[in-house]
Amino acid sequence: MPDEMKTVREIFYERERTTLSPRACLCENTRGRDRPETECVNRTEFQRDRDRILHSKSFRRLMHKTQVFLFPVDEHYRTRLTHTLEVTQIARIIARALMLNEDLCEAAALGHDLGHTPFGHCGEAVMQECYDPGFTHYKQSLRVVEKLEKNGEGLNLTWEVRDGIVNHSGSNLASTLEGRIIKFADRIAYINHDIDDSIRGGIISDEDIPAEYRDVLGTTHGARINTMVSSVIDASRDLTDIRMTDEIGRVTNGLRDFLFDRVYLNSKAKREEKKARVLLEQLFYYFRKNPEKMPEFYYKNTANEPVERCVCDYIACMTDRYAIDLYKDLFIPKEWIAEK
Repeated sequence: MPDEMKTVREIFYERERTTLSPRACLCENTRGRDRPETECVNRTEFQRDRDRILHSKSFRRLMHKTQVFLFPVDEHYRTRLTHTLEVTQIARIIARALMLNEDLCEAAALGHDLGHTPFGHCGEAVMQECYDPGFTHYKQSLRVVEKLEKNGEGLNLTWEVRDGIVNHSGSNLASTLEGRIIKFADRIAYINHDIDDSIRGGIISDEDIPAEYRDVLGTTHGARINTMVSSVIDASRDLTDIRMTDEIGRVTNGLRDFLFDRVYLNSKAKREEKKARVLLEQLFYYFRKNPEKMPEFYYKNTANEPVERCVCDYIACMTDRYAIDLYKDLFIPKEWIAEK
C-alpha cells in the first residue's frame, strides 16, 4: 500500500518492523489495555501512553516532590520531576543504541515514579510503618495509573508500560527488554545527580569520592554517566538481557554504597527527616480517624476499600509543599484577629 494511503500509525508500525531488533517489543504486538479503545491514526499505543502520563496530574505533582534533599529552596537541586526526565533520556539513549523500542522506554520511564510519596523515601518508610510493610513507591505508581488518575478511571495504559513501571526497582524484572532498561537508567540517573546535588549542598566534595571509583568511572558528572551508559550498551548487545559489564557494575554498586554511607544516611543531608516523619504520621492518623475530612474522591473510595488504603493514597499523592501546608492548617494554631 502506498504511504499516502496508510495512516501515520501504520507507517510507524512498518518502521518498527524494519528498523528495530527482532528482540524489541513492537507496538503492534502489545498485549493491549484493560479496556479496549479505538486506535489513534497518528500515534502508536506506546506514544499514546507517553502522552497520557505527561498530561496527568500525578506527573505535574512530581515537580514539588523531594528527590534527596527535603523541600529544597535552591532551584538547582533535583526534584522527582527532574529525576524522571533524566531517567527518561538515559533510557532512550540505551534503547536507541540497542535498536529497542524508544517509545515504550519513554512511557515507562516517565511513569516509573508517579507513586512516590512526599519527602522521598522517608515518606515511603512512613507509609510502610503506618499502613502496610509491603507499601512501595513502584506498586503505588502502578496504582496511580490504574486506579487513581482521572478521578478513579485510571489512564488505561498498555500492559507493557505498566509492567515496566512496576518492575523498575529492587529484584523485580520487567518482561520486556525495554522495561529492564528502566532499572539501569534509574540507577545511573540517581547515583550521578545525587552526587552532583550532594556536592552543591556541601555534604561531600569531589575528592571524597574514592579514587577506585573515580579512576574507573571518570571524574565529572558527564564522564560517569557516559561510562555507565556505555557499559550497559556494550554488555547488552546480544540482547539476551540488559546488564552492565562486570567491572563497571561492580564499581557502580560500590559508588552507590558510598552514597548510602555519606549522603542518604548522612545527618546533615537528612536533618529535617524526623520532622517530615512526624508530619506524615500525624496526617495519616488524623485522616484515618476523620476520613470525611479528605477530599471527596479519597473519602468516596472508603465505601469500597479500607480507610487506611484510601488515606495512604491521599498522602502518597501529596507534594512536599501541600503536606506542609495541610499540616500547618490542621495542627498549628492561627493568630486570632478580632472581627471589626
